Amino acid sequence: MQAAPQTFRVALNQLRQAKTRDEVELNEVPAPVKLAPYAVAMSADVAATNGEALAVGRFIMLYDPEYSEVWDGNFRIVTYIKTRLESDLGEDPLVSEVAWTWMVEALEDAYATYRQPGGTASRVLSQGFGMLDQQIETIDLELRASWTPEGDYLDRHLTAWSDMVCTFAGLPPVTEGVVPLSRHRRK
Repeated sequence: MQAAPQTFRVALNQLRQAKTRDEVELNEVPAPVKLAPYAVAMSADVAATNGEALAVGRFIMLYDPEYSEVWDGNFRIVTYIKTRLESDLGEDPLVSEVAWTWMVEALEDAYATYRQPGGTASRVLSQGFGMLDQQIETIDLELRASWTPEGDYLDRHLTAWSDMVCTFAGLPPVTEGVVPLSRHRRK
């Protein structure tokens, strides 16, 4: 990373200092090498108390020192989030639109300014056949989105994205100054 341009190193440092919710296990992972000259990737997991993943995701920050006409900038954020849905929610035709709204609202709530957003929200139905015909039918919601960040506060984009992962996991929003109650009841 020492050979990376100063602009990218500053952005990377901002990401590493981003505030994320305690429920999100965030790890730096290998970034794709063919999308841009410089990139960093983070993975996120939100797990239930039994260890089962409630939501997973990937956050990638791309940087090209040469201005990209396609991105309309030098940076591009590329994200992925996936969660399993209950069948009644998964069958709702508006759930994909709701997923996109969660993304937009999370960016706005974090004051993460952006332009050139794009993406897809998909419902994936999985059904087993043959030897796997006893598997329970599942419906997953996947959001793949990207945008060009504006301004100097790239940490806000990771903060917003981690909030999105929590929303996909079904966790309630956290309001600044309000301490959430523990999900565990005392006997």
